[in-house]
Amino acid sequence: MIPVNELRAGTNFKEENDIFEVVSYQHTKIGRGSANIKIKARNLKTGQLLEKTFMSGARVEEAETEKKKLQFLYLDAESASFMDQNTFEQVSIPLQSLVGREKYFKEGEVYEVLLAGSAALSAELPKQTVLKVIETGPGVKGDTVSSVYKPSTLENGLMVNVPMFIKIGDLVRVDTRTGEYVERAKS
Repeated sequence: MIPVNELRAGTNFKEENDIFEVVSYQHTKIGRGSANIKIKARNLKTGQLLEKTFMSGARVEEAETEKKKLQFLYLDAESASFMDQNTFEQVSIPLQSLVGREKYFKEGEVYEVLLAGSAALSAELPKQTVLKVIETGPGVKGDTVSSVYKPSTLENGLMVNVPMFIKIGDLVRVDTRTGEYVERAKS
């Protein structure tokens, strides 16, 4: 059992046969009463974000999970498939559990996947990823001095605003948490 005071972002716990990942944690104490712990947690099976409140001193059941490095294979209409490179065993994560992060997976790359038993629950992305620009407008001479941006389409179909000097074929670094341009990457 885990005391609720130790629930921090990224911690996993089990409640009513569902496994949750803590997204945010807030400790509040008002007047003479006992403290409350408010958390936002994502249900790893459904992807739903819930707010939960616990009394200070309460405990939650620890989720028996493990992280394993697996290679991303492909996306289909319902899931993302990963493979263990040693045993060649394949697991799938439902797209609803990935909550929009599936567009950042690159075929052949290795990611940390959270497993509960033999079921894959979620995959962890790096904070930034490098993607190729496949479509963008032309840069206009003189617009390179100020921070003017133009829309572009990346190899994964993501639309990102990039600086005017970025051309088709350039590699750009994108923040996977916000989906925003960070910098031009070296090829």
